[in-house]
Amino acid sequence: MTSLDKALASFDELWSPRIVAAVNDYDVRIAKVQGEHIWHTHDHTDEFFLVLDGELTIDLRDRTVVLHRHDVFTVPRGTEHKPSSAGGASILMVEPTGTLSVGDRHDEVPAHVDATRGHHLRTRSEP
Repeated sequence: MTSLDKALASFDELWSPRIVAAVNDYDVRIAKVQGEHIWHTHDHTDEFFLVLDGELTIDLRDRTVVLHRHDVFTVPRGTEHKPSSAGGASILMVEPTGTLSVGDRHDEVPAHVDATRGHHLRTRSEP
């Protein structure tokens, strides 16, 4: 069993997803976000977002979606999008295991964005 509150308290890095569970061939990931991510596309998978706390904006080329606490949104595969959060947010994502957080096609990755397939969750007491 994993407590999302404890899991979120175990790290501070922004835009650096942690894997909290696996369901079949999917990872359940949490992340703390603030500022802007990058424009990117997942060619072969949808991307599911659930806002746990705060507000998340997802820019799409034809519209903007604003998500508040407990709102959900799925970005369809092949859709270019750019998540951001002016005030900060905690989010949960569901993606196939091994999916790169910056998608298959993306803008240049700045230093504040972690291009990862998800980090395994650790408690603060672990090395």
